[in-house]
Amino acid sequence: MKKSVIILIIAILLTFKGFGQMSDPVRWSYAAKKTSKNEALVFVTATLAKGWHLYSLYVKPGGPQPTKFKFEKSKAYDLVGNTIEPAPTVRLEPEFMMEVGYFETSVTFQQKIKLKGKKATVKGVVKFMVCNDNQCLPPDEAKFTVEVP
Repeated sequence: MKKSVIILIIAILLTFKGFGQMSDPVRWSYAAKKTSKNEALVFVTATLAKGWHLYSLYVKPGGPQPTKFKFEKSKAYDLVGNTIEPAPTVRLEPEFMMEVGYFETSVTFQQKIKLKGKKATVKGVVKFMVCNDNQCLPPDEAKFTVEVP
């Protein structure tokens, strides 16, 4: 009797562990590179678990949550233009009944900044939504801090 209870508890814990891994299918990483004395690029990279995709910055109303960046204001730098992305894959998303741009495996977004001094700390948040062929997770966000040398 004790053995079967222990086995049942272990099975339940392993089941919960498996579900926990699926709820976080995107990993974020950040970097920066000076491109001139007064300019730099901030790189924000999403690495996705197999079968998952992240939506483009540009999604029409009525579709999934687009990826959005919000940078904190700073006296150390100014944003130059908008955040850019590589060309997304575009397909008809049956859940939203519209064509939508998305990224699989990984994607690196770039933001150009103009430095007001020798170095800066860029802080912000990326809001995003990920889906696979079976489900979409609720929109989420990731805060980031990037040191620009």
